[in-house]
Amino acid sequence: MNRAHSESAYPHLGQYINGDLIAGSGEIFDVQDPSTGAKLGRCAPASAQNVDAALIAAKSGFEIWRKMSAHERGNILKRVADLVRADKDRLAGLVTLEVGRPLSEAQVEVGHAAAMFEWAAEEGKRAYGRVIPAREHHATQYVLREPLGPIAAFTPWNVPLTTPARKLSGALGAGCSAILKASEETPGCALALAKTCVEAGVPPQAVSVLIGNPEMVSARLLESDIIRGLTFTGSTRVGKILTKQATDRMIRPVMELGGHAPALIFDDIDVEKVAQNAVAAKFKNGGQICVSPTRFLVQTKVYEAFLQAFVAATKRINVGDGFDPDITMGPLRTAGRIQEIKELLSDAINRGHRVFGGERVGDPLGNFINPAVIADAGPATQASNTEPFGPIAVLHPFDTVEDAIAEANRLNVGLASYVMTNNLACANRCIGDIQAGSVIVNNWRATLPETPFGGYRESGFGAEGGIEGLSAFQSRKLVYLNANAV
Repeated sequence: MNRAHSESAYPHLGQYINGDLIAGSGEIFDVQDPSTGAKLGRCAPASAQNVDAALIAAKSGFEIWRKMSAHERGNILKRVADLVRADKDRLAGLVTLEVGRPLSEAQVEVGHAAAMFEWAAEEGKRAYGRVIPAREHHATQYVLREPLGPIAAFTPWNVPLTTPARKLSGALGAGCSAILKASEETPGCALALAKTCVEAGVPPQAVSVLIGNPEMVSARLLESDIIRGLTFTGSTRVGKILTKQATDRMIRPVMELGGHAPALIFDDIDVEKVAQNAVAAKFKNGGQICVSPTRFLVQTKVYEAFLQAFVAATKRINVGDGFDPDITMGPLRTAGRIQEIKELLSDAINRGHRVFGGERVGDPLGNFINPAVIADAGPATQASNTEPFGPIAVLHPFDTVEDAIAEANRLNVGLASYVMTNNLACANRCIGDIQAGSVIVNNWRATLPETPFGGYRESGFGAEGGIEGLSAFQSRKLVYLNANAV
């Protein structure tokens, strides 16, 4: 799929309710291509009437969907996965248009989205209850897992297909309906995914997509008696606001919030190998991923060698339009992201740190910037405290494992963390003491369909993915059955 084909296939935008694309109301906004600045589409934001219609649909869709057997639902979700894979080229083109990531990365994202539905299709069949031996011989008692109810799902712009897929597959796999509040910056992918769900056989009432007017939409959804669960991926600041709104109505929240992932690099590793893999992990999607390693804590003995290898690998990254097959990093999503990156780099320069890269490159209409490395950072460095959410790697030297763990835990967030060592005792020490939702040892992959994904402290609570991802959208019901006549 080339740029011209992808642009011609970009979907019409609107509010997707009951299987229909409905116009919103209010000031129309544009969706822009971050590589060219060109307009991809236009959309009127969701109105209060749109939200109410989505709520009514979700209520009826829940009753239809939950009454299907888990096997029926599983077969439909498996068809969703099959359709996503069959439509890989078009969907990957949408991802590259909306967020700018290289087409090869976008194709991987499509595969991840399909895998989410495939996992949920099977895991939904394993919503096992349990029997609890009764105290009386004439009685039986057991626990059922039942769908929670309609779910409000809020997704960010940075992973425009996989994040909606994770939320929709979890909710639908658990037997719930869902209203997806998609990002205004990347709505096309979310709409395409919802339409694929309906095409596969999900009742049209069970999946809605709302776009625009986020404050009104979130407030109206969470004020409703219909919504029973909330899942949100985004900033800690917004997550706290939504949590308060949800808990006021006893809506169960799952929060996947900000991070600032530490990567602990010990001195017993292959420096060149680890540096190259670290660069690939760090600058995937331009570093605009919540589990992206950002704080590289490197043991003093190998610090300079690692820095040199890391910078050399960073310089080999080719920045440009994601449709160019030679490109390895696309643009940032918005011009505002570039300004924030520049401010972090300026702070580092003013503090006397060594800074490599970070120059504006490419088409001035696009949001292109070379990846950057800040060396010799410390606790006062702004980039050591503010999640860059972009192509900045921050390198800190450390002496002992205690020093590294203390720095890893210094911030009040804990989403993903990484450890590179060949010492099993050191790895186990880090696993036990790092306060994060995931500790990834000698690998850079923090999320899979079958594993739980969540954070500690201000990185959120609850989890998506794995059995926990479906369990979050289910209730437990105790049944006590007395067989004696009454």
